[in-house]
Amino acid sequence: MTVTDPDVDVAEEPLLTLSIAAARNLATTTNSEPQMQEITSRWLLRALPWVEASGGTFRVNRRLTYTVGDGQVTFDTSGAEVRIVPGELRELPVLRDFDDPEVLQELANQCEQQEFEPGSTLVERGQPADHVFFIAHGKVNKVGPGKYGEHTVLGVLADGDYFGDGELVESQDTWAFTVTAATAATVLALPAQAFRETLNRSAALQSHIEQFQTRSRQPQNRRGEANIELSAGHAQEHPLAGTFVAYELQPREYELSVAQTVLRVNTRVADLYNTPMNQTEQQLRLTIEALREKQESELINNPDFGLLHSVDAQQRLYTRTGPPTPDDMDALLARRRKTRFYLAHPRTIAAFGRECNRRGIYSPTVEVEGRQIQAWRGVPIFPSNKIPISEYGTSSILAMRTGLDDEGVIGLHQTGIPDEVQPGLNARFMGIDDKAIISYLVTAYYSVAVLVPDALGVLENVEIGR
Repeated sequence: MTVTDPDVDVAEEPLLTLSIAAARNLATTTNSEPQMQEITSRWLLRALPWVEASGGTFRVNRRLTYTVGDGQVTFDTSGAEVRIVPGELRELPVLRDFDDPEVLQELANQCEQQEFEPGSTLVERGQPADHVFFIAHGKVNKVGPGKYGEHTVLGVLADGDYFGDGELVESQDTWAFTVTAATAATVLALPAQAFRETLNRSAALQSHIEQFQTRSRQPQNRRGEANIELSAGHAQEHPLAGTFVAYELQPREYELSVAQTVLRVNTRVADLYNTPMNQTEQQLRLTIEALREKQESELINNPDFGLLHSVDAQQRLYTRTGPPTPDDMDALLARRRKTRFYLAHPRTIAAFGRECNRRGIYSPTVEVEGRQIQAWRGVPIFPSNKIPISEYGTSSILAMRTGLDDEGVIGLHQTGIPDEVQPGLNARFMGIDDKAIISYLVTAYYSVAVLVPDALGVLENVEIGR
């Protein structure tokens, strides 16, 4: 039996053939195209109908509406102290377009911060309505009597919402509902008495309130649009009502936004290393992918025209219990006709699936472009990781009707631009500098428009961590 000493090197046996490492020096490798993890399905860009904005601007003409304000209020936070931004008081219908900063500052200073525990009562039905309440953080339920005497949740309010503003200019002196805290809530309360005292001291505010009351007395339909007088059910020579359709005098205009970058390629790379793949083409392809990802993010999050910032206050809903339930999705679906699709973060879609499983409900799928997509009531739920998730583990679900013919949501672009490589996107040669670097200006032009307010809705503060 032979024993091998571990400290003694054993000579390797001589190779009988050419080594693999040496052989690879004479071989050509098979390469893939450059890969990119940032690329997503970009369902929003594919699902939106794109409309030409040939002049770079798209104007949305609507019927005249008397509904003003109804937005959300923003707050400044310093530690545990919360203050309302004075200019944000103009989100109240009664203060919309009021531009006296001193009066707004005085009203903001008179707001009192209050803290409520879950289950506590903010206001009680039948009690004097003597405050306007602004929800800085948390969620509250508006509760009223049902048809058969039971308590019914009339609505859910959360961050940025308010209630009680109608009592500032109307004679109603008692609450028509009860408001309870569904979670811990931080609330700012403006006493009606303080508002009336400021009103008595400010001639400008008095004039503004009078104009508001005049507008609010104009005939209008349930959507707040100027009424169209019609006659129906009459017989013989009954006098017919005369009417006309009033338009908004200052319709909103959407200008095409832009995303740009300068692509640089060394001439030596472009000349010598173009086989088997063209380096310039690959650089341009990946740059375009990044621009399209940015475009979808802007369509959702841009503070000027992004979908999350374009939802009308009447189309903002909140979950009843936190996670996205089938009941919440039904409530969102029922707010508009012809909802084409939902849009949600993949983690939010997973949270909805868990709620369906917990209730023993099968969440079906629908086929879109040859793929099976999770759906609810036959409406596909498209994933998009561009919808943000807050630090509290909450997100949003968008629902929209699309198309010009259906008065929905449309994408805006302009095609036929110089050096166009994709619709609404071009790559323009900028020259070669003294360092032998080729430069291309790569630009994408886009925007998104909501033709009527009920075309777009959102389910907000959706908890996805439960």
